[in-house]
Amino acid sequence: IEQTNSTNEKVACLVDYFKVSEPADAAWALYFLSGRRPKKFLSSGTLRTWAEELAKIPSWLADECYSAVGDSAEMISLILAPFKTKNKSPEAVVVDDATLEVWINQRIYPLRQEDESVQKAEIQRWWQTLGTYETFVLNKLITGGLRIGVSETLVYRALSQAFDLPRSVVASRLLGEWKPSPEFYKRAIRVVDENEVALDADDDRAALPVPFCLAAPMEHTPEELGAIEEWQLEWKWDGIRAQVVKRGARVEIWSRGEERATDSFPDLVERFSRVDGDFILDGEIVAGVDAIPGSFNDLQKRLNRKSPSAALTAKNPVSFLAYDFLLEGSESLTELPLSERRTRMHTWMEKYPLDRVNPSPTLDCQSWSEAAELRTESRNRHAEGLMIKKKNSIYTTGRKRGVWFKWKIDPLTLDVVLTAAQPGTGRRASLYTDYTFSIWKDDQLVPIAKAYSGLTDAEIREVDSWIRKNTTDRFGPVRMLKPERVFEIGFEGIGQSSRHKSGFAVRFPRILRERTDKPAVEADRVETVQALLRSINGDEEIRADNPDLFSVAKSGEPPRHL
Repeated sequence: IEQTNSTNEKVACLVDYFKVSEPADAAWALYFLSGRRPKKFLSSGTLRTWAEELAKIPSWLADECYSAVGDSAEMISLILAPFKTKNKSPEAVVVDDATLEVWINQRIYPLRQEDESVQKAEIQRWWQTLGTYETFVLNKLITGGLRIGVSETLVYRALSQAFDLPRSVVASRLLGEWKPSPEFYKRAIRVVDENEVALDADDDRAALPVPFCLAAPMEHTPEELGAIEEWQLEWKWDGIRAQVVKRGARVEIWSRGEERATDSFPDLVERFSRVDGDFILDGEIVAGVDAIPGSFNDLQKRLNRKSPSAALTAKNPVSFLAYDFLLEGSESLTELPLSERRTRMHTWMEKYPLDRVNPSPTLDCQSWSEAAELRTESRNRHAEGLMIKKKNSIYTTGRKRGVWFKWKIDPLTLDVVLTAAQPGTGRRASLYTDYTFSIWKDDQLVPIAKAYSGLTDAEIREVDSWIRKNTTDRFGPVRMLKPERVFEIGFEGIGQSSRHKSGFAVRFPRILRERTDKPAVEADRVETVQALLRSINGDEEIRADNPDLFSVAKSGEPPRHL
């Protein structure tokens, strides 16, 4: 898979594997390929200590090796390479021939229950009998860090081709929580049951979502899409995408990442439980209860809370804005045109009115220029831009170009000072590519963001050379720098944060350009950020008094900086 950039070749490789592999091995391979990982068994630090002892090298040398590689599992496999046993024993051959399922279920998992001395002796023995690459993979398995660079949609395609299954059925079977067992794998590749859509409500798989339909970024002018009458426009809300699934008496909420979010939103579950019959709604969970949602910063207070208290849900209420209807009763609606699904959704929601559950409104625009003008209002509505969907589109799996588009607003920007850096990871492990940026608070620079993307390879090498020559202090891998270079960073949102010295945190920061025309003393200040936050939150007086303060650039214009 790693040896080719061709999507078709990757799929062909997976098809060949699944066709010949035993279910026990294929189940674990499917588990890892779909992005799942078992819990960490031992920390990288523990493995590193044992590897230093086996390789008989000092910690400072291991530190230097890590700086050159940027990955503990790979570093360990490389420093052990010269110390491998040259003549493998018969027992070692058995270890090498063990299957993936044997390694995990019969070797790694049982070792979790042993004392540390036993764990150390066994892992050091494995290291001496395995090759360098196998050692690297073993380290990843032990530390819970094994990731395989293949998208889930490619896995769906491979299983679909290998076993002649509809891709949407494969995707549905792999959603949710499941254990990698031979029995599960056999169920995943079984012949399609004509009654599979209408699962028994008691079935563990019954309240699973439909594989999400995803939008492609708008990479051209909207006029190229043709007549605006053929498209449905909505706000791209700044919340979390979710499907609400009700089967029988069971209600589940699923995030776009196929993670169960039900426990975080008991207030929504209670409301949807009042509805009779089965259904699946696709929409957005947003902060607040009003027509205009609250900020994502408000929503974050509810995320990843397994059992939020009544006080927390009352203080930080959420709403659900529905924009698609995928199942009504036992009838799947995914093959219907979007316009018909929306009509069915409105009729259904009128039949079952729920507070804090509303349809996401469509936007009535007579021209693309009118849509572009409306798009500039996005941030004041706590939206990220516009969604543009073909009215006759069916609900497809994954991202299909030409069907749905997300037309995001231009980023917010700040001019900030580079004040610290540390090495990156992977192929950038030998370069300083993780940067800390600061703004002025009185006469001091205080951190506001970390960013590592946005520079070209040539720019990265130039900045790396400058960092090494302009370091004022070092704290472990972090270098403190002379506050001389100013960069413009872009980001999607901003909120107050007690965890940052500046008092603010930004979302998805990335570097836009270096401001070689601006000295550090002219970088932005805390007061500027305060004004920006107030303007976003709807302080009309601030916007009136500061006409040159940040405003969203119109389509085709570069984003303004502060």
